[in-house]
Amino acid sequence: MHILLVEDDDRIVAALRPALHRHGITTIRLSRGRGAVDHLADVDVVLLDLGLPDIDGIDVCRAIRDVSEVPVIVVSARGEIDDRILGLHCGADDYLVKPYDVGELLARVHAVLRRRGPGAAPGAPDVVVVDEVSIDLARHTVTVGGRPVGLTRKEFQVLALLAGARGAVCTRNRIVAEVWGRSWAGANRTLDVHVATLRTKLGRSELVQTVRGVGYRLGTPGPGPQPTSEDDSA
Repeated sequence: MHILLVEDDDRIVAALRPALHRHGITTIRLSRGRGAVDHLADVDVVLLDLGLPDIDGIDVCRAIRDVSEVPVIVVSARGEIDDRILGLHCGADDYLVKPYDVGELLARVHAVLRRRGPGAAPGAPDVVVVDEVSIDLARHTVTVGGRPVGLTRKEFQVLALLAGARGAVCTRNRIVAEVWGRSWAGANRTLDVHVATLRTKLGRSELVQTVRGVGYRLGTPGPGPQPTSEDDSA
C-alpha cells in the first residue's frame, strides 16, 4: 500500500512513517498543500492535515476530489463538529482527530479501502482457491477438496481477510481491528487461537502462515525458506 502524507509537522511525520513502514505501507510526504494533486499517481490513500502553512487543507481536499476518487482521510487537530462536517462535505472519506492511535488510523485506512469496493481492488475474485481450499467470499462458504468445512463467523472473517489480501501479509492490528472491531489486552492470543483452529479445520497447517513480528498471510509451501506456521508471540 502507498500513502500520500500531507503533513507539515515534522514530529508527527517522524513518529508516523516508521509505524506505517512496519506494517508494509510506503509513504510519500508533502509538507505543503499546493501541488498535492500532482502526487496522486499510484497512491492508495491520502492522509491530509488541515493546518498547512500555504493553503487550507479543505481546499486541498476539494482540489483532490476534483481530479481523483482516491480515498482521503483528514487527520487534523481541528476537532470541532463543524470542522468534521465541513471536511466530510468537501470530499473526505473519513476524519480523525489528533492525537490518535496508529492502530485506529490503520483500521480506518483499511475501512475506506473496503468501502471503495472494486475501485480499491480491481478484479478481486469472489472465490479464492489455494491448495484445494476454496473460499467463497460472497457466499461465506469454504470447501477443502470439494468437502464443506464449517467455520464460525470470526474464523471465516479471518480467513476471508487473508484471502482478500492475495498473499500479502495482514498485520495483527489490522486483523483484530477488522474482525473484532476493537483491541484489548488478550487480542493477540484470541487471534492465535482462531488461526490454530483454522489450520486444524482446513487440514492445511501451512496455508495460514505466520510472519513473525508482523501478522499472517495466506500461501502454499514452496521451495526455499517459508514463513513458520507456528504461532508467534509478537
